[in-house]
Amino acid sequence: MGDTSEDALGFERKDTYNEGDLRALQQSFEAIIKHVGEDQHREGLLKTPERAAKAMQFITQGYEQDAAAILRSALFKEEHQQMVLVKDIEMYSLCEHHMLPFFGKAHIAYIPNGTIVGLSKLPRVVDVFARRLQVQERLTHQIRDCIQEALQPAGVAVVIEAKHMCMQMRGVQKQNSVTTTSAFTGEFLKDSTRKEFISLISAKLS
Repeated sequence: MGDTSEDALGFERKDTYNEGDLRALQQSFEAIIKHVGEDQHREGLLKTPERAAKAMQFITQGYEQDAAAILRSALFKEEHQQMVLVKDIEMYSLCEHHMLPFFGKAHIAYIPNGTIVGLSKLPRVVDVFARRLQVQERLTHQIRDCIQEALQPAGVAVVIEAKHMCMQMRGVQKQNSVTTTSAFTGEFLKDSTRKEFISLISAKLS
């Protein structure tokens, strides 16, 4: 079962659910509600296991998606050889250690080597890898490696800035901490190119 809608970039989003997995997840959430001391039969919680199961399938749907195929679906021959940057890409994921959210922004740049990709595909690559149980370090490298493999550019740069609820809600409980990770290939390993990228993602348009 599922529902269909279209996002601002023109992509058709179809929410589909595996019925067997959905039921198993629902039963698990029923048990969680019970074991934290709540009454799973209380009116406000009657549909919570089903809603939570659907939410979990949605936010982990990246396991069923192929990021490289998304990129390869929109490759174009072009002789542009300067940096292409998409910054401030909203990113939401689940920490694999505590299954609590971490969220923030991803910044991606690449230097074409005869091939460019439709710009909207880069945020979709972020979503594919973010919608899994993750650590930020691995997520950063998976995005970089996927773009490098699919486009074969002269270089790729990825920076992710994120807040982790496992640090804010529990543990050290530091509310204003931000974790930054980066990964580079090719031309971005050069100090001058990397500095240009950092300058661009730090700049605010007037």
